[in-house]
Amino acid sequence: MNDLAANTKILIVDDKPLNIEVLSETIEDLGDILFATNGQAAIDLCIEQQPNLVLLDVMMPEMDGYEVCEKLKALPETKEIPVIFATALSDENDEAKGFEIGAIDYVTKPISAPIVIARVRNHLELKRYRDYLEQIAFIDGLTAIPNRRRFDEHFQSEWQRGERHEAFLAVLMIDIDFFKPFNDHYGHQAGDDCLVKVAQALASSVHRPGDLVARYGGEEFVCVLPDTDLAGAEITANTLRKSVNALKVPHEFSNVTDHVTVSIGAAAVKLKQSMKPEELVKKADNNLYEAKESGRDRMVAA
Repeated sequence: MNDLAANTKILIVDDKPLNIEVLSETIEDLGDILFATNGQAAIDLCIEQQPNLVLLDVMMPEMDGYEVCEKLKALPETKEIPVIFATALSDENDEAKGFEIGAIDYVTKPISAPIVIARVRNHLELKRYRDYLEQIAFIDGLTAIPNRRRFDEHFQSEWQRGERHEAFLAVLMIDIDFFKPFNDHYGHQAGDDCLVKVAQALASSVHRPGDLVARYGGEEFVCVLPDTDLAGAEITANTLRKSVNALKVPHEFSNVTDHVTVSIGAAAVKLKQSMKPEELVKKADNNLYEAKESGRDRMVAA
């Protein structure tokens, strides 16, 4: 198995263990093989493991392949996973139905090993290329952390997920204190270097899979914290603030101290309450304003 295959996960979904075994042996050199024998298990695995591709049987009891595919395409966290139907059905209407609900290809049973290998390999390559283009589109060119577009998408996804589970969701708005005087006196190159250092310090201070730090614009950053109440948001906000202080980037034109600092506004909500996503961001932004008005180099949460 090459390096690309070692980082690739393929999910095979079939209610017959023999079919899973045959497909596994056929494509084992293309990636790590996961398997599920029913539709709900397949959906759960896709959410948890984020496979690079799904080979999905159509004819299964309880939840057939068409329903599984529809559910996967309806979930923000699984909608981009490519699905190939593996089925004995050969009618054109069946194929058309599969394509209409989001499948990218069909392989027919009994399978032809060379055909299955070629189609799975081709779609894996296309998926890697799409992921690469998406990464470029979602990364800030200066700081190399996620950009505003990535934040917007991730925030909406976590909001929807939180609504399904009635979970908490927190947002932190972060602003570099007295950044304009820094730029004016040290120069724009030094300003860019400062932004990069602050961005990397912030991003390296959150560790859970769903946590995200992004550049919001200019010298402002934003952090999304799923499954986090206001008390947890305060703890993370202070961790981020201390991580920037620890950089000790000189700033003799700051009115707070002799190095670069940040102010942070924190807000959290238990979803299913009557609040819109933009209202949570606005609340965090208002708290950021309060942090700046009350002296900077501090966090305000409410």
